[in-house]
Amino acid sequence: MAIRACSERIFQMPRISAPATVADAPAAAQPLLEAVNRQLGVVPNLFRTVALSPAALEGYLGMMGALSKGTLPAATRERIALAVAQINGCDYCLSAHTYLGKTVAKLDDAEMTANRHGASNDPKADAAVRFGATVARNRGHIADNDMASVRAAGYDDAQIIEIVQHVALNAWTNYLNSVASTEIDFPVVSAAAA
Repeated sequence: MAIRACSERIFQMPRISAPATVADAPAAAQPLLEAVNRQLGVVPNLFRTVALSPAALEGYLGMMGALSKGTLPAATRERIALAVAQINGCDYCLSAHTYLGKTVAKLDDAEMTANRHGASNDPKADAAVRFGATVARNRGHIADNDMASVRAAGYDDAQIIEIVQHVALNAWTNYLNSVASTEIDFPVVSAAAA
């Protein structure tokens, strides 16, 4: 098994190699990757890896776009992503969402540490992150008191559904990055370091 050293850590070589450029991706995925590039200014390795299946990329982008129109704040979505990535031990997603948490959602280090432990320093967000972490850990099998707690914090049924969908979407990217051993193209954060 081939390995490479990077940032003082040892990584396994990717099991599924991402196309090197947008032009190297399947033709049906290229317009989608170009849209990612316009929005983010870069095409992260995750998107290029998923592009090997244009249908999967279309589904992933579609779900991301739909959920961005939901009622959960962007910061809460990042908090949930950090919790789920930690639970699933996905260094790629922890690295990506730590970067996004700092630069986009403006979360501080203490908040992101709490998120990685399935909590939040913000009382309202705490209920959503705790609920999302419970859903992730228990694969959806929650107790009545878990539902009562998230509702007591002010989340309605539509928002609870969105939390579950964010857990599922993040679990999918965690699993894909773990299966593919996607090369981390963000400042590296390790689940083992929590």
